[in-house]
Amino acid sequence: MFNGLARRYDLLNRVLSLQRDQRWRRLAAQLVLASRPRTVLDVATGTADLPLMLTDLNPQVRVTGVDIATGMLARGRIKARHHAGGGRVELRPGNALALPVADSSVDAVTIAFGIRNVADYRTALNEMHRVLRPSGVLAILEFALPSHPLVRLPYLVYFRHLLPMVGGLISGNASAYRYLNRSVESFPSGPAFSRLLTQAGFQRVRRLALTFGIAAIYCARKPA
Repeated sequence: MFNGLARRYDLLNRVLSLQRDQRWRRLAAQLVLASRPRTVLDVATGTADLPLMLTDLNPQVRVTGVDIATGMLARGRIKARHHAGGGRVELRPGNALALPVADSSVDAVTIAFGIRNVADYRTALNEMHRVLRPSGVLAILEFALPSHPLVRLPYLVYFRHLLPMVGGLISGNASAYRYLNRSVESFPSGPAFSRLLTQAGFQRVRRLALTFGIAAIYCARKPA
């Protein structure tokens, strides 16, 4: 599905989020870079938006992005060739359930809008914990559902009906955007996901709600 969306994926993200997605990524990148990592692994990297943003904000950091969708990686490589920090970004195939990275080998792990798409949340979180160095930082950016009824009800109307229609018109694949709605509504966000992070061995878990609660950043650390 994501290979089929690759060519217009970035455009759709900007249109459907009203440009908010890039602001959310920037905030996630800033939170990660506050720990001064030298090496970052970006899981489900897609077209490499987050790796390129990380290298923009820090000229020392090196980022490896992995994804199972080779079509998305191909678009990311094109972007990296025309990007100032692209030389410090490596993109390669990789499954979140079996990361092609050695134990305790990276300073930080990021994943933006990808965790809800993995087949097994616990296995993916265990893999991220495995590859992090002691005291390493994890940042997960993901969609959520607003809790306030005055925001939640109109948002669900948009999310369930308007978004699939617009996404289908631009991409030619409305079913992919119906999947987006279903995957977000079934995702164990909020305290339930924070508990999964704790169960995977992470500490100092915190959640930052974004834009009236329609997205969230989960930050955590691997114990020293």
